[in-house]
Amino acid sequence: MIPLIVEIEALTKVYETKLRVVAVDGIDLELNQGEIFGLLGPNGAGKTTTISIATTRTLPTSGTVRIAGIDVVKHPAHARRHIGVVPQFNTLDRSLTVYENLYFHCRYFGFSHAQARARAMELLSQFLLTERKDVYPAQLSGGLAQRVQIARAIAHRPTVLFLDEPSAGLDPQSRMAMWGAVQELRKEGITVLLTTHYMEEADSLSDRLAILDYGRVLALGPPEKLKATLGAHTVFDLKLKTHEGLDALAAALKARPDVTGAEVTADGLRVFAASSDGLLPELVHVAAAHGLLDLKITEPSLETVFIQLTGRDLRE
Repeated sequence: MIPLIVEIEALTKVYETKLRVVAVDGIDLELNQGEIFGLLGPNGAGKTTTISIATTRTLPTSGTVRIAGIDVVKHPAHARRHIGVVPQFNTLDRSLTVYENLYFHCRYFGFSHAQARARAMELLSQFLLTERKDVYPAQLSGGLAQRVQIARAIAHRPTVLFLDEPSAGLDPQSRMAMWGAVQELRKEGITVLLTTHYMEEADSLSDRLAILDYGRVLALGPPEKLKATLGAHTVFDLKLKTHEGLDALAAALKARPDVTGAEVTADGLRVFAASSDGLLPELVHVAAAHGLLDLKITEPSLETVFIQLTGRDLRE
């Protein structure tokens, strides 16, 4: 039986400000050893707060998080030995070289001088950074800096690595290189929990993922299963000048065998279909009577799953 590494039960975080904000609302999640698990959702969905609690940086209002069986609230120092963290922003020590960032991280976790030196050199080789070991963080590109951050985060050999929006601000080439580095961690048995609002990233990297919105889990499972069972269809968003009669138009479209759903939106009409074959010309024709201003087509993906669950764009 594959052991559970991360156990999140009924996790809740409420910020009592002038406006009561429920950032995390009763989340339950379990992560297996060696699994890459994605938390997918728009900004403000509760992803970063969940990570912050799991990594002992924030206290929950209620609920529990266990890392390798250790309660992170009751025993935070013990839990941290099993945790590696790569936050959204670059936290490398700018006064230290790449090698020194890795070396002193190991020393902080109790490595001897010889052990820290050996581990730092091992990571430089693993992440193809040996030629840059004497370079300072300010001299690195965003992609290289992110690789150093990942290397540093696993330097003390944690059980689980938390990546919070790991590709934010990276160019496509650097993003692909980062994905490769993350996938390699599976060979070491490291469990990875990553947060992202990039559907492609979640789809490509995750063995399983949870779609979050307003602090709640809306869907949970392997990406392919979610797309299959939740009916990830092609979505047509029509922005219309005139909204009169749209309820009747939506009802008429729903009656078509190739249309799985249609609803009136603030901008006009949203239509769900199994495919776009033959439907696009018909939609343009009927929308013309309402003053078609714009037409957006979203092909089947995790984003269309999210749209069907929430009625809004993943990036909103």
